[in-house]
Order: sequence, then structure tokens, then C-alpha cells
Amino acid sequence: MKVPHRYRILPRDPGAHLFEVSVTVADPDPDGQLFELPAWIPGSYLIRDYARHVVGMRAEAKDRQVELTKLDKSRWRAAPARGALTVVAEIYAHDDSVRGAHFDTTHAYFNGTCVFLCVVGQEDRECEIEILAPEPPAGSDWRVATSMRRAGAEPYGFGRYAAANYAELIDHPVEIAPLTVGEFDVRGIPHAIAVRGRFRGDMQQLCDDLRRVCEQQMALLGAPQDLDRYLFLLNAPASGYGGLEHRWSSSLVSARDSLQRQADEIGEGYRTFLGLVSHEYFHLWNVKRMKPAAFTPYDLSRESHTTLLWVFEGVTSYYDDLALVRSGLITPESYLEVLGQTITRVLRGAGRLRQSIGESSFDAWTKFYKQDANAGNAIVSYYAKGALAALALDLTLRRDSGGGKCLDDVMRACWSRWGESGEGMPEDGFEAVSAEVSGLDLQGFFDEAVRGTADLPLAELLASHGVEYHLRPMTGRADKGGKPADKAQATAPWLGARLDEKGGKPVFVAVHSGGPAELAGVAPGDVAVALDGLAFDVANSDARLRNYAAGACLELVVFRGDELVTTRVTLADAPADTCYLTLATDSDEPTLARRKAWLDIG
Repeated sequence: MKVPHRYRILPRDPGAHLFEVSVTVADPDPDGQLFELPAWIPGSYLIRDYARHVVGMRAEAKDRQVELTKLDKSRWRAAPARGALTVVAEIYAHDDSVRGAHFDTTHAYFNGTCVFLCVVGQEDRECEIEILAPEPPAGSDWRVATSMRRAGAEPYGFGRYAAANYAELIDHPVEIAPLTVGEFDVRGIPHAIAVRGRFRGDMQQLCDDLRRVCEQQMALLGAPQDLDRYLFLLNAPASGYGGLEHRWSSSLVSARDSLQRQADEIGEGYRTFLGLVSHEYFHLWNVKRMKPAAFTPYDLSRESHTTLLWVFEGVTSYYDDLALVRSGLITPESYLEVLGQTITRVLRGAGRLRQSIGESSFDAWTKFYKQDANAGNAIVSYYAKGALAALALDLTLRRDSGGGKCLDDVMRACWSRWGESGEGMPEDGFEAVSAEVSGLDLQGFFDEAVRGTADLPLAELLASHGVEYHLRPMTGRADKGGKPADKAQATAPWLGARLDEKGGKPVFVAVHSGGPAELAGVAPGDVAVALDGLAFDVANSDARLRNYAAGACLELVVFRGDELVTTRVTLADAPADTCYLTLATDSDEPTLARRKAWLDIG
């Protein structure tokens, strides 16, 4: 029997934000053992070069120092050694995101990709990890939350844990802090949520709501064979939002005030939080087990390109909010509001007319996760437009298949074929299964929706399901769409640029292609000074613009660097790029039946 790799991690110095991490290899390569840190983490399509956080490293065997040679940015080779070889690294941990590692006087958090060296050539070896408590007072009331299997540690305690191999080891994030914990079951499978931060919500209500979301998704695709526990790790700061999926857990960030729910009402903040939970939980199936062939297995040292991220993120983004209405947590009207906001986000980006979601998926490494000031004009989100493509496919199948087929059936067929097999989905796999399940010729649909850049025919498809599609101009900076315009709020003419506070200054952070600001020569990064001779900033921009009509030609003054630049801008009519949806009141019975089946309204 092969001796497991033994890892040890100590949150050592909160002031310096340092972890001390070691790995002991019982039988290193006699020619010298190679070690490596991943360059990126699954679910985060950007090279992050975690090795840059290594502060120092040493190796020893039988109490003797062993020479380490750095080969490139993320690989080290230890000289040949007799007996067990131990490598100890100091890791700087000051990235308080779901992708990183962070340690200070309030908590310690890490993803395995950030801290655990891979023993190259022995990746399939079982791993044991000992998580040590930091010195008091930093960790006097801290507990450990992780989905890793306990191997001697008490529940939520420091001590020994185990993983089947290196890939599993780095797929269990760890939160160490004073935690608020809630537990619940889904179809007999233990689930838990561990909250870091000043949680003020009702934990029982939170667990009840999470259970409903999880049960709805479990009913769609069934429990994965190896799912015997699941953990939500939630950071609840004053502000923030984000998440990252893992095989038996997810890391979430949501503002603490969004976690409070009124007894009979789900407000926008809590609805957004539940959508985040739903999104990461759906990844249990769609990404963590069923994944593109390009990711099977993952190569964490370099980019892995695929045109299918719209399937694995966009389809997930479609089902996340759909699960909320299907589970009865939100009303159909509330769901249509969220859907209208998604449509609005897509319509407001001219990049949707230049880049397809297949291209966006493939270029995630170089464009979507490396956005600049021109991103809105050049790229489209495979999350947002991918969700709309999934919606369009679902409604097309429901309307045209003739046998009551829908996207649910496609996802079940994909899961049956690729979910538990260990094989990855080929680039044409999703399209082929969609045609096979529905009996339809869908090449034209995928040519337009996935490989094309035209707007999707959502108005027609939604109408066939008893939903009316409306477009209107934006009323101001805070207008996210999803609702009719406030009749008391006049529509401002269009400047064609987004003004945000940056470094305490009102900065044009985006200039829309072909808009008035671009035609006037305004550039991203310009600092607004005055419009028509009066101060112009973020707080007063909407009110200032409402003083004028489309066609007005005004003097605009900006700072570009340290130079004052004066130009003239001609305001235009605001484009009708803000969407809201309503339930039709005059639909016939077949249309109402399709709507009922789509939203799973009881």
C-alpha cells in the first residue's frame, strides 16, 4: 500500500498574512522530485500564477537540508534524497476572494490551489492534511469548515482530514473563523452552511430556503453517485458578491444585509443571494462532474480552450433563477423581473453584435476575464447571453418539438451520457443531444444563437409562452431594467458614456461605440469637470442631463491626464435598450399550458 502524501498547514502570522505549508513524500523520485503549484483554479478562467505568493521554500530529508532548484515560475525540483522528503513553503495570503487565500486576525481561508504543492508524477496518491490552529488569541474561538473528509478531526475542528488524490485535495476550500453554522438534509444527504461575518439573519429560515432550492435542482438531475455531503461556505461582509463552485461545496460572498428575509416577502437582495446559491449548487452537475472534453482532465498549468463555456455557465445562469420560481420561493412576476434585467444587461452592450457566445467562451482567458474600458463594445458575456440562449432553446423546444420536450430533457440526456462517465462533452455534444432529444433540426438555431451575433428572437418565443416583451429607454444610472419606467421620472437624453466614481473623481469608465461622447472625442479615463459651464459629476449627472433635450449641443470639459480638454457633445435620444416582461392576460389555453409547464407553476 502506498503511503499517502502528508500535508500540514499552519496559519502562522496574521500580521504578515503567512501560511506555513508542508508536504512530505514518503518515496520521492530517485532522480529528484518535481513539485508544482497550479496556475489557475477550476471555475476561474484566468491564469492567476499562485506561485507568485510563495515567499520562501526549503526541503529536508532525515533532518538534512536538500537543495531545491526553481525551474520556472511555478515548478521546483528537489535534489535526490534518501527516505521521506519534506518541502516547507511560506505562502503570502492576502487575497480575500473566493479564488484565493487570506489570513488575518479575523479568519483564515484558502483554496488548495493557492497553498498545496503538487507532487508531480504522483498526483493520484491519497493525501492527508493536518490543519493546525493559529496561536491564541487569533484563533481562540475559531472553527474549521470544509467539505473534506475528516480523518480524526472532530466536526468543525482542527486536526486531520483526507482526500483521495491531489485533484480532490485542491477542490475543498477551507474557512477557519468564528462561524455560524446551520445544517439540513436534502434527500437524506447532509448539507450545511457556515457563515463568516456578522450574520444577522434567521438561520432556520435560511436553511429552509436553501433546502427548497437544492431539492428542486436535485429533482431535475438526481443525486450524483458520490454526493454524500455538501457545504456552503459564506462570507458575509458589508458589501460584496461572488461565488466559486467545488465538487462537494461552494464558496460564496454576499453582503450581510442581503441575508435578511422578511417573513412573507423575498426582497431583491435576498433574491440575488438565493440566485447565487442556486447557481453554484447547479454546478454540482454542470461543470464539476459534467464538463467539456477540453477539461478532462484539467491541466492547471495552462489555458484550456473550449467554445462550450456558454453551456456550462450560461445554462447554469438560466437555471439558477428558474429554480427559485419553480421551488415557489419567488413569484412568476419576480422571476420575469430578474429575466428582464438579464436581457437589459445584454442589450446595453454593443459587443453582443461583434462577438458570439461561442467565441466569448473560447476567448474567456484573454478577453472576458481581462476586460478593459472597451469591453462593452467588443465582447459579450457567455454567462448573460448564454442564459438567454438557453432560454431561447428551452422555449423553442417547448413550442416546436411536438412531444413536450424541453431543455430539462436535454440536460438529463447530457447528464446520463457525460455526468458520471468521466468522459468530457465534445465541442458538438450539446448541440447533437439537443437535436436527438427534440427530433428537430436545430442547426439554424445554433448557427444564430451560438455562432452568430444577431439578437435572439425572445419577444416571439416569450409571446408563445404567455409573456409580453417590452423595451423602453433607460431612466438613469440606477435603472437596471426588469420594471416599467417610473412615470414620475423623466427620461434623460443620452450621453453615450458611463460615469463612475474612481479614486474620488468622476471618471468616464466606458464610452459607447457610436454614441455622442465617442463622437465628441471623449475617451475612457477622462475625468468629468463641467457640462454647459456647470460642474458635472456622478451624483448630479442624471439631473443635469434631464435639463436638456436630445439634439442639444453642449460644451463638455474634462481632464485627460493633467490637461484640460474642451469639446462639444450633441446629446441623442436614449436607445430603447431596457427590457421588462409582463404576464399576458389574453393568452389561449395552449399558451397558458406552455407557460405553466415552463415555470412549473403548481
